[in-house]
Amino acid sequence: MKLKATIGLLIALTFISSCSVRRFVPEDKYLLRSASVSMESEEKRGDLGEVSSELNAVLKPQPNSVFLGMRLGLLYHYKAQREKPGFIIRYLNKKFGEEPVYLSDLDSARIIELLDNRLENNGFFHSNVSSKTKIKRHLASVNFKAELGKPYELATYQLDSTKGSVFVEIDSTLSETLLPEEARFNLDLLKAERQRIDKRLKSRGYYNFNEDFLIFEADTNQYDNRKFDLFLRLKNDVPRKSLLPYTLEEINVFPDYSLNQEKTENDTITLNGINFIQNPVFFKPKRMEPYILLHKGQTYNPDTSRLTSSRLSSIGAYRFVNIRYESINPNDTTSDTLKLKANIFLSPLKKRSVRAELQAVTKSNGFAGPAMALVYSNRNLFKGGETFNLTGNLGYEVQLGSGGTTTGLSSTQFGFKAGLIVPRLLLPFNINDRYLYSVPKTSMSVGFDFFDRSELYSLRSLNLRFGYNWRKNRAVYHEVNPISVDYVNTSNISPEFQEILDQNRFLQSSFQKQLIAGVTYTFVWNQLALAEKRNPILLVANVDIAGSGLDLLSNKTNDEGKETLFGTAYAQYAKADFNFVYNYRLSSSQRIVARLFGGYGLPYGNSETLPFARQFFSGGPSSVRAFRTRSLGPGTYNPSDADQGSFFDRSGDIRLEANIEYRFPIYSFLKGALFADAGNVWLTKENSDLPGGKFSSDFMNELGVGVGAGMRVDIQNFVIRFDLATPLNKPYLPRGERFSADFKEFLFNFAIGYPF
Repeated sequence: MKLKATIGLLIALTFISSCSVRRFVPEDKYLLRSASVSMESEEKRGDLGEVSSELNAVLKPQPNSVFLGMRLGLLYHYKAQREKPGFIIRYLNKKFGEEPVYLSDLDSARIIELLDNRLENNGFFHSNVSSKTKIKRHLASVNFKAELGKPYELATYQLDSTKGSVFVEIDSTLSETLLPEEARFNLDLLKAERQRIDKRLKSRGYYNFNEDFLIFEADTNQYDNRKFDLFLRLKNDVPRKSLLPYTLEEINVFPDYSLNQEKTENDTITLNGINFIQNPVFFKPKRMEPYILLHKGQTYNPDTSRLTSSRLSSIGAYRFVNIRYESINPNDTTSDTLKLKANIFLSPLKKRSVRAELQAVTKSNGFAGPAMALVYSNRNLFKGGETFNLTGNLGYEVQLGSGGTTTGLSSTQFGFKAGLIVPRLLLPFNINDRYLYSVPKTSMSVGFDFFDRSELYSLRSLNLRFGYNWRKNRAVYHEVNPISVDYVNTSNISPEFQEILDQNRFLQSSFQKQLIAGVTYTFVWNQLALAEKRNPILLVANVDIAGSGLDLLSNKTNDEGKETLFGTAYAQYAKADFNFVYNYRLSSSQRIVARLFGGYGLPYGNSETLPFARQFFSGGPSSVRAFRTRSLGPGTYNPSDADQGSFFDRSGDIRLEANIEYRFPIYSFLKGALFADAGNVWLTKENSDLPGGKFSSDFMNELGVGVGAGMRVDIQNFVIRFDLATPLNKPYLPRGERFSADFKEFLFNFAIGYPF
C-alpha cells in the first residue's frame, strides 16, 4: 500500500509540474520536448552506432532537463519572472533555473545542413535528410530522418612523392597506417592519420614539421562502385627547416629559476655535456643529471622531452618544469641536420611549509570527536631533492551511542611520524636509469602512536619503515618495503576488559605485546585517470610476509613456548589481498561500477592468528553498507553478550567482498546511486571462542548482503556521500532466518569520496 501511495504521489507531482510549466508558455510558443535523429541504411553496418552519436551531437539547443517527468529548472525560471518571486524562488532559479528552449530556437534548416555535412564526412555522400515535427499541448517533438546510401570505401593508399629524407621517413610509417583497405571514408580518420605521421616524424627529429603540411587527395574516377584511391602529398610551400631533422647541440638547466634570475649573473657547471646554471648551488648537478634524458648530439624526440619533464616534476621539489627549444642555425642551407638548444627552467616550491588539518570524526560504532594534524615539510633538504616530513596528530572521541548498551566511553590518541623521501634508489649498485617514466624514490620513516580507550586499555606502538617506490608508467605503480617493523604493547588493562579477554583467546592474542617485522609489497594498476580508456579498471594487490627468518636470530622462548627477539614474541604470518574495480560506462554521465575484494592471511609458528592491525574487517561506508563498521563475522559468529560489540571490532584472517553500483546524474552536481553489497570475514583455523568463524565450503550462504540507494554531492571531484542501505542476509542468524526482504531496517552512511 505504501509503495502504491508513493507511485501515485510521484505521478500526481509530475502531472501538476507539467501543467504548471505549460501555463507559463506564451500562446505563440511551443516548448521543445525532444529532438532526435533516425537513420535508414541500404545495408547493415557495424559502425553506424558511431555515426549516430555524431549526428545526435549536432542537435542543439537541447530540450530543458527533466527529472522524474518534471521540468523543475524551467519552472523556477518562469516563477522568478513574476513581480515578487520571493527569496526561495530567486535562490532556486539562481542555482538550478533554466532558460526555456522553444521550437523556434531550433533551426531545422541549419541542422539538416549540418547533418548532411557529417554524413559526407563519414563517406555517405548524396544522402537524403528530412525533418518532421509533432506538436501537442504546447510541447513539440522534432525527428530528423537520414536515408543513407552505400558509403565510399578505400581501394588504394599511397604516397604521391618520394623526394627527400622526409618522404623516406613518411613512407616507412605507412605499414602502420590507420587506413586499412576497404575502410569507409572518414574525415576524422584522415585527421588521425595525419597526426600519427606527424608524431612519428617528430620522434625522428623533425622538430619544425606540422601535420597541416600533409594533404590527402581522393580520386573516385577509376571506379563506378563507390571506391576511391587515396594519395598523400606535401604542400608546395613547406619551408626547408620543416623538412630536416634536428639534433641537440646545447642543454642548459636552471635549477633555481625565477623571472628575476635572467637579470643576474650565475655560475655554470658542466657535467656530461649539460650546463647547470645557478648561484648559489640550489640543486647539486651530480644529483640532477641522472634525471635528465636529454644528451648532446641526441636526435630531437618529444617523448624524451616529456619523460624528462615528468621525471623532474616527480622529484617533489619543483612547482613548474618548463623545457623550451631554440633553433641555433635556422638559416643554414647546406646542412642535412639542424641544431637545437634546450633550456630547462625549474621553478622550486617553497623550501619549508607547515600545514594544519582540523577534522570532525564520526564513526558508525558511535564514537565521534575532533582530530587535528600538523605537518612540517622541508624540501630539497640536502640539495638533492630530498623531502623531510614531520607529522603530529591528536584526536579525542566520545561514544555517543553504540550497537550495545554501553555509552560514555572515550578514547584519546596522539602520535608523531618523521619521514625522509629521497628521489633515487639508495642501493649499492645503480639501476636508476632503468626507470624512464618517473624518478624512483627511497622512503624511510619512524613513528610512535599512543591510543587510550577509557576504562578499558592503552595501546602503544612504534613503527619503522624503509622501502622503495616507483612508477613504470601513468597507470602502474610499485612499492616494496624490505624493512617493515611494528612494535605493539598493551597496558592499563581494566578488570572489566581483562574479563572479556579471558573469555576470548582470539581477542586476547590480538592484544598481546608483539613484534611485527617483515616485508611488504604493493602493486597498483590504475586506469581511472586515463581519459582514453572507456571502461577503466583499478587493481591494487598487497603482499605482507612477517617473521620469516627471524628464528635464525632468536635463541629464547617465553613461558608460552613462543620464540622471542629482544625479549618480545614476534608475529609469523603470510598475507595477501587484492582489490579489483571495473568501471563500465553506459554514457557520458552514467556508469556501472563493480568491485571484487579478496584477502587471505595464514598465521604460523608463533602466531595463532594475524596481529590485530593486520586482520581483515567487513562492514561500513566503504564495505557492506547495510552493516555497521567492522560488525560482520567472523563467519556466522554472533556475540552472546551484545556489549562486546562496543569493546572490540570483529575480524578475521580471510575476507571476501563484492559490490556493484549504478551511478547516474540527478541534477547538476547532485548524483544518485543504486547499489548491492555482499561480504564477510572468516578464520583460517577453528576457534572455540568464536563458534562458526572458520571458513567453510558453505561460505556463499554466510555472506552479509545488503542493498540500498544513495545521493552524492560531487563538486569538481570533491564528493560528499549519503547512502541508505538495508540488509537482505544476516549471516549471524540461524539458518532459515537469515534472509529477509521486508525492508524495515535501514542503516545511514555518511562519508567523503566514492566507496570504490
